[in-house]
Amino acid sequence: MTLEEQLEKMRRDWDERARENARYYVNTAKTDWSDDEFFQSGEKTVAEQILNDMINICQGKEPRKMKVLEIGCGAGRITRALAGVFGEVHAVDVSGEMVKLARQSLQDRPNAFVYQNNGADLTVIHGTDFDFAFSAIVFQHIPSREVIENYIREVHRLLRPGALFKFQVQGDATLETDPGDTWLGVPFSDEQAVDMAIRCGFEPRHRHGAGEQYFWLWFFKNQ
Repeated sequence: MTLEEQLEKMRRDWDERARENARYYVNTAKTDWSDDEFFQSGEKTVAEQILNDMINICQGKEPRKMKVLEIGCGAGRITRALAGVFGEVHAVDVSGEMVKLARQSLQDRPNAFVYQNNGADLTVIHGTDFDFAFSAIVFQHIPSREVIENYIREVHRLLRPGALFKFQVQGDATLETDPGDTWLGVPFSDEQAVDMAIRCGFEPRHRHGAGEQYFWLWFFKNQ
């Protein structure tokens, strides 16, 4: 399968999932999310992964003066919560169907902007000097290390020097993956994560959950 075929399959599969039951595929804890429950789950993620990590994320900057990037926004579950904390939030997703839903959910958040990207890069985002980038439960679905690493390079391009990209990948290396599977993505070992950070111009300062499904990485852009 070529890279172009993989990207097209990702877009097509996530469009189908969005039409079938977008909120379930974004967060599989429930099949019948209410609005309040769904967006509260995004608030919970932000509380657990961002609000308790503001020293690394803000680095002394006022959150309301920060420009933030989110990779893989889905139906806007976390995007909405991010927009309640930071001054400006820009989010991308490969699925046009998900982007439509995210925009609907963010109509009362004028500081949040959502774009459909091509699933491989961030050329749809204009401007640089982002203060923080975040991605959760996204890369664990991508079946290509090449695609994931390209995202890392693209985030590096958009971040200001010293800024943090905090994100999660699949860490269970015992799993067998298929290049055509857009649900179970390629895993990373601790060593592979560190090597990727260095290749892409980041300092891999913290890591948590190696060997597990939720392998969290703190990549700081080199000064």
